[in-house]
Amino acid sequence: MSTALADRPRRTGAARYRQTLWLLTSRDLKVRYSTSALGYVWSILDPLVMAGIYFFVFQVVFQRSVGEDPYIVFLLSGLLPWMWFNGAVSDSTRAFIREAKLVRSTKIPRTIWVFRLVGSKGIEFALSLPVLALFAVLGRAELHWQVVFLPLAMVMQTVLVAGVGLIVAPLVVFFRDLERATKLALRFLFYASPIIYGTRDLPESLHLLAAFNPLSGIFGLYRSAFFPEQLDLLEVLVGGGMCLLLLAVGLGVFRASERAVLKEI
Repeated sequence: MSTALADRPRRTGAARYRQTLWLLTSRDLKVRYSTSALGYVWSILDPLVMAGIYFFVFQVVFQRSVGEDPYIVFLLSGLLPWMWFNGAVSDSTRAFIREAKLVRSTKIPRTIWVFRLVGSKGIEFALSLPVLALFAVLGRAELHWQVVFLPLAMVMQTVLVAGVGLIVAPLVVFFRDLERATKLALRFLFYASPIIYGTRDLPESLHLLAAFNPLSGIFGLYRSAFFPEQLDLLEVLVGGGMCLLLLAVGLGVFRASERAVLKEI
């Protein structure tokens, strides 16, 4: 009986956390879409334009020797999850600075200000999947049983984005130049990750190094739905370990700096 009573506050606290997280996440989405006439279209227009540019450059101009056919599906299956990662990490640099008054005045766990960004960008990614499906149908891409790995890829990416966000968000409060440095790092990571190419296109000597980029295993899981040969078990295992490591580091950095962040903002 006493154990049940002791567990009740924990369950209530967890339920409140989830409810608050959902309210903040849905608020972000409503604000983003309500202030734009095109709404949902803008969330997919950027990756579509980028895919169109890279498709023209590699397919038409250079007669590409990377990726798989249909190349537009190959591109989108990397670009769409990249937009989730890039958007959430970029927004994490302003997670506390933009909402400074709310962060100081509310008693909810401060991790929620990072996790709401992970959630809102993740929902936008999920809403973009029908676009990928449409291009897959138009390009006559064959759907394989490896599509069952889609939830695993999304879970891994959620862990990864949360970990990186928890590292970046508090550090930017102390080092404002880190916001610009993060943008430069993301630009570098875009070309260092298998988005416009696959890890199979890299020299074999670089395959192990590429595996330590957790995005390699994640993108391989996404792409395996249409291109099974893009799935590399080593990349997935190493990438999964890196995701957990970054989450652990992120939680450690966040807990160590939380009080100082509240004083600084």
